[in-house]
Formats: sequence, C-alpha cells, structure tokens
Amino acid sequence: MLARTVRGTGALLLRGSVQASGRAPRRASSGLPRNTVVLFVPQQEAWVVERMGRFHRILEPGLNILIPVLDRIRYVQSLKEIVINVPEQSAVTLDNVTLQIDGVLYLRIMDPYKASYGVEDPEYAVTQLAQTTMRSELGKLSLDKVFRERESLNASIVDAINQAADCWGIRCLRYEIKDIHVPPRVKESMQMQVEAERRKRATVLESEGTRESAINVAEGKKQDSVSSGNSRDVQGTDASLDEELDRVKLS
Repeated sequence: MLARTVRGTGALLLRGSVQASGRAPRRASSGLPRNTVVLFVPQQEAWVVERMGRFHRILEPGLNILIPVLDRIRYVQSLKEIVINVPEQSAVTLDNVTLQIDGVLYLRIMDPYKASYGVEDPEYAVTQLAQTTMRSELGKLSLDKVFRERESLNASIVDAINQAADCWGIRCLRYEIKDIHVPPRVKESMQMQVEAERRKRATVLESEGTRESAINVAEGKKQDSVSSGNSRDVQGTDASLDEELDRVKLS
C-alpha cells in the first residue's frame, strides 16, 4: 500500500514538472533500437554504444555487431540538417526600442559523442543560446541598422552560436530572422519619416526642374538676340543676358 502511494505521488510530481516546463523530460532509452547481435544502422545516423555503462564506440551506417550482454545502445543521433523555429521574444535595440522578433535556426550534429554527453538536450540548448545571442546582438544596433543590416546580423548570430556550441558537437549552418514587429507608435513615426523624406525629394526635384527651365529660357533669349540683332545691340544684350543667366545658376 505504501509503495503504491509513493509511486502515485512520484507520478503526480513528474506530471506537474512537465506541465510547468512545457517540455517532456528527455530520456536516452526512449525509442532506441533493441540490443541484438546484428544491427543495421541507417544512413545519416550515429548510434552511440556503451559497454558496461561506459562509452564504447559509435556505430557507423551499415552492418554492425554487438554483444547484447555487455553492449547497450545509449543514444541515436541524426546527422541530417535540423530546422528549429526560434520562438518570438522581446529585444531592446541600442536606441531603446523594444522589438518582437523570431527566427529559424539551421544546425547539424558534427560530433555525436559531444552531442550525447556534452549537453542533456542539444536542440533545446541551441534554441536557448540563439535567443540570448539574438537579444545581445540586437542590443548593439539601432533600429535603422536592424533593418538595413539584417544579413550581417544573421551572420553575427551564427558566429556567436558556433563559438558557444562547439563543446556540444553542434554546428549552426545559418540563422534567418523571420519577422520583426515594432511598437505601433514607432511604426507610425517611421511611416511619417518615410513620407517626409519623399516630400523632401519631390521638392528638390521640382526646384531643380524649375532651375533648369529658367536656364534654358535665358540661353534661348541669348541665342535669339544673337541671330536677330546687330553687333552693338548684341554686345549689350549679351551682357544683360549673361548677368541674368549667372543669377539663375546661382539661385
């Protein structure tokens, strides 16, 4: 009766811890192949074998022989490229703007031994590392640079992840920022800034067009006076038109 009560209490505690964390506990023995004498390892997989509780070897794809009494398959690691969605999180830029940002992480296990014994859950660890690295890198940039230097930001996050995840036997191949959400007020101010810049460019283009038109009119008057007037009148007219043309160019 006491043993049944203890088992029931333990099950409740385990269920409560899983609900609190939102993640099921990682078990090395769940879903593992059976320990038989002859084993066929699929391509792009690495099976980690322990002998009498200690690491023994890594089985390569193809035919492998085990001693079931002594050997045990402890971990199965996939060597394929893994795609992980990094959840949306808050980050503060250098100019104190709070952003909501998420991304996609592409990684691959390069060392099955380190991935098995270096960290409890490699994918979860890299996801957490990507989130902290993204917050750190965004804190070094202003809001404008976040949008302009998106590619360099992705590269910086990849480099930082690879430096930290080397001891886990994992390599980050690339990181892509999916969506960047700015606060509504900041979005409105950005839109106003864009519209003001457009009006400024339109005003500059209009003034340049007016100036070019005035120059063309002055030069046309000068050519007309040269073709229709005498030499003395032409000299006086040229001087006045040259002064008018200089004023237009300087305006």
